[in-house]
Amino acid sequence: MKEPCVYILASQPHGTLYIGVTSNLPGRLHQHRTNGIPGFTERYAVHSLVRFEMCDTMEQAIIREKQLKRWHRQWMINLIESENPRWIDLAPGLGLSPIHPNQRHDGC
Repeated sequence: MKEPCVYILASQPHGTLYIGVTSNLPGRLHQHRTNGIPGFTERYAVHSLVRFEMCDTMEQAIIREKQLKRWHRQWMINLIESENPRWIDLAPGLGLSPIHPNQRHDGC
């Protein structure tokens, strides 16, 4: 079953942010966390899920993703902190293992 959503990942509180869209959030998070998707999130260790929004259709999710990507950084931070002020990783609530706070994402 596809569940379209837009999500925001962070490297750490107030750190590097990444905005993405998917129809399978747990699967996509697993890809990011295992560096199965080469690129930005791998290079900058952006693996902590700090916000997500479910959408009715993939088209709506893509429109919202594009809207958020045009926002000023502070607006995105305000959005995250409006529901997640401590920047807690939300992925364990979706069944994924937590990221150890001292774990380096480059395998060391």
